[in-house]
Amino acid sequence: MRRNFLALLVVVTILVLISGVAAAQGLPCSTLSTGLGASLHGFVPFGPNNPWNQRIDNAPTDPSSGQYITFMGPTTRLHPDFGAGLWEGASIGVPYIVVPGTQPMVDIAFTAYGDESDPGPMPIPRNAPIQGYPNPGDNDRHVIVLDKGNCWEYDLYHAYLQPDGSWKADSAAVWDMTANQQRPYTWTSANAAGTAEFPGLVRYDEVSSGVIKHALAFTLRWSREAFTPPAVHWAPTSNNLLAAPMGMRMRLRASYDISGFPPDDQVILTALKQYGMILVDNGGALFLSGVPDIHWNDSHLNLLKNLYALDFEVVKMDPIYTRWNLPQGANPAINSFVATTSGGAGKPVSLLWNVSNGEYYVVSPSVGAVRGNGVVVYPQQTTTYTLYATNQYGRTTAQVTVTVP
Repeated sequence: MRRNFLALLVVVTILVLISGVAAAQGLPCSTLSTGLGASLHGFVPFGPNNPWNQRIDNAPTDPSSGQYITFMGPTTRLHPDFGAGLWEGASIGVPYIVVPGTQPMVDIAFTAYGDESDPGPMPIPRNAPIQGYPNPGDNDRHVIVLDKGNCWEYDLYHAYLQPDGSWKADSAAVWDMTANQQRPYTWTSANAAGTAEFPGLVRYDEVSSGVIKHALAFTLRWSREAFTPPAVHWAPTSNNLLAAPMGMRMRLRASYDISGFPPDDQVILTALKQYGMILVDNGGALFLSGVPDIHWNDSHLNLLKNLYALDFEVVKMDPIYTRWNLPQGANPAINSFVATTSGGAGKPVSLLWNVSNGEYYVVSPSVGAVRGNGVVVYPQQTTTYTLYATNQYGRTTAQVTVTVP
């Protein structure tokens, strides 16, 4: 009976691997270049149904739009929080790096929000740029890595490289760039809204192409204990009900004349009209997030400071979640998590699982984020593997031990 069961596992594993190879060959991330601030060549992560990628120029205005803007200060200026130069020896903006699918995986040790983080390993290279490089100091220290070969985004918050090549971070999150993924409600990510870091950044490769096809990210000084999609987390700095909830989206008024701005600014302003900007964190008031790049024209970016909060309007928010109406649902159910028998050190072993209501999966150690319902590992010694299955309501884990004779 056991022999038949193992034979079945092998057959299923082969089917899983064939399916996985076919899926990998068709991943849209194959068009990405690699390296620091590499071009995505028009690829927009997370698909057309993701809120980041949906146009809102014709969406209704929130009934309290004027009150929200009055609270934040109508004459608060838009501030591009990115550029080509340095500020006190640090680059301006949030950097990212694109790595190949062969990038080695390393461990991540968590120092603050490990219970709300995705576990490692993750393909974070030693040369991954830390926010503020070459002098990152002790501020947010974001790290963003895009895995070209497997189409995952990895975000670290308050990250520090360790001598052995591993990393320490307050929190980390992994994102499937081929899917409309959401973290569990009330879980943080690398930002206070619990969203991905990368999709809201203003990037030079998009501006130089003449079009931005997604919403942009921004910060405010005051936010309240509430969130609206795509946010799933709050980090309140105010008790005032007119302070913005995380995830609040603002758009530049359709009547605002952008014809007098340089062409690169017009690309950004057009995106603010068509897709708007989404509140993702506490920080400078009306600070627009972007990527540092030597090609930015800082003089042109400074012209964006001529816009005020009163030039924007808040897009209707429905729903707004507070601690009193949080969505409720079941965590993933791991029905099985099994392994084939090891043939010796370094020999292939198939890990297979059956999960109900799972949205994404991580296997530790050595594997990391994975799609589908199986993966092949090559343990050198007896190893216990943990499967982490996550959906919008929480996480479930299961373990299986592979005995290496």
